[in-house]
Amino acid sequence: MALPRPHRFDVYIAAGGLLGGLLLVGIGLGTRPSSDPMTLLDGPWPVLVPLTVLAGCELLRRTAPRTALLTGTAAICADLVTQGNLATILMFTDVVYAAVLYGPLASARRIQWITGLLTVAGTLVPFAVWQVPEALLIGVVVGVVAYAPAATGWIVRNHRDAAEAARLRAEQTALLAEMDRTQAVTAERARMARELHDMVANHLSAIAIHSTAALSIDDPATSREALSVIRENSVDGLAEMRRLIGILRDGDREPSAVPTLDGLTALVDGARANGLDVTLDAGHHDAVPAPVELAAYRIVQESLTNALKHACPGRVTVSLVQRDGELTVAVSSPYGDRDGPRAPGSGAGLVGMRERAALLGGTFDAGPDGPHWTVRATLPLREGVPE
Repeated sequence: MALPRPHRFDVYIAAGGLLGGLLLVGIGLGTRPSSDPMTLLDGPWPVLVPLTVLAGCELLRRTAPRTALLTGTAAICADLVTQGNLATILMFTDVVYAAVLYGPLASARRIQWITGLLTVAGTLVPFAVWQVPEALLIGVVVGVVAYAPAATGWIVRNHRDAAEAARLRAEQTALLAEMDRTQAVTAERARMARELHDMVANHLSAIAIHSTAALSIDDPATSREALSVIRENSVDGLAEMRRLIGILRDGDREPSAVPTLDGLTALVDGARANGLDVTLDAGHHDAVPAPVELAAYRIVQESLTNALKHACPGRVTVSLVQRDGELTVAVSSPYGDRDGPRAPGSGAGLVGMRERAALLGGTFDAGPDGPHWTVRATLPLREGVPE
């Protein structure tokens, strides 16, 4: 199997170590004299073998750290029976460091334990055998060559992993923030769409129906009455539009006049002026949280708009009942084929009413109930529920 291509920095380390070792061999500078009892292979040539092998191991320090460490360990052991080379020792310490830093986590832990045990053994065994203080230096050398690089690699690895974890957490935080921003923008767009529909649709529907009636009936009195209703709804629609534009321009500032349940009487009167036969049974209710009050008003407003556009001739009933911590809003209108002009609908009104109820944790249902179309919403009266 072909070995992976070495990193450019590793090539520089290998070349530097090999050239440095050759320079030390050329000037005759070794770690032990030829008279040392450990020097079994005298002369400069045996030194070149472990030097070259460890230079090759440096090429694998990042791509195959365990292979580099096992091969380098054999090379450093072979270096012990020669006159030795400082460059060989330095490259071995770097291979140990790289094996801990770039190798698998389990291998990094084992290397620390093994080098630590070798350091302890290199300190105690020679001292126990020779009983001289100088024997402790062997443990110091083993610790400097083996354990110190492993410990350094472990510390650097921990810092690197901590930095990587912090980076991932920062990316996750940024992603969550972006998701929250997107959700907030989507929710605000949906809210403004509901407000725009509920504010303007009622007036535009009345304008469409009365203009159709004025065009279809050739009667000056009827046309004059229809034009009067059209003008009134146009003025009211423009006022609602200006109010919505004020909300958009002023950001989160609440509009000056928020619809309340006390305004249902005026809303019903306006529906009667547009031609609906409406009765209102608001009953007695205690103080209602502002979000619930606004939602109930908008649901009644949109239900009357739908009745104006689609209901058959007959009585439309609006009722509000407060019981057991809930406010129930019900609007019933005649259901069936309609002979007169009908305004087109898109279904956005039902979607908006359902969203308003869901945002407050309530329920919403709309559909035919015998000869009537009934809209029913149950809104819990919990303080602090956002609209």
